[in-house]
Amino acid sequence: MSAEDRRQVILGAAGEEFAQTNYASATMAGIAERAQTSQALVFHYFGSKAELYAAVVRETIGVLARAQRRAIADLGQVGARERVKVSLLVYLDHIAGHPDAWAVPLRGGDEPPEALGVRERARKAYVRELSELLGIGEWKRHGYAVRGYFGFLDAACLAWVEAGCPADDRHLLIDAALGALEGALGDWGG
Repeated sequence: MSAEDRRQVILGAAGEEFAQTNYASATMAGIAERAQTSQALVFHYFGSKAELYAAVVRETIGVLARAQRRAIADLGQVGARERVKVSLLVYLDHIAGHPDAWAVPLRGGDEPPEALGVRERARKAYVRELSELLGIGEWKRHGYAVRGYFGFLDAACLAWVEAGCPADDRHLLIDAALGALEGALGDWGG
């Protein structure tokens, strides 16, 4: 097995381990066992449990972002509202796939600083990408609107997770999120 393949196996095993337990309870020994490798190799590739967790978070965010970009690209020429809507549909699919793991940071999970940094950088990228998608400029109101939208989305999605991710509520949540963004912006921009 190549070094990159081994790294991916460990990353996948860690993702499963962290999804089934919280960060504090997961062990490098458990991850190594799941990956059918030694703890020494896990530490060789990732250095520490915190670095491994951050790598899992980074990979998960990357997979989601790529899926959202593909879904938006597949739409062709449509308005901003429709592009945001399809991005939300992909996001809800992502959340429904592992709701408890998704909710950890919003429920006061015990994430290490390395993972918090990954999430912070990802949030900034999402704010920038949504601002570009909407064609909005540097006006402070728009900056607050986009940042506030993500706060609203976190809270609404957490409520959806706590309700068991009911499929019948997906479009209600999407309509509420789109309305919150539109209300905060004042219009849809580009």
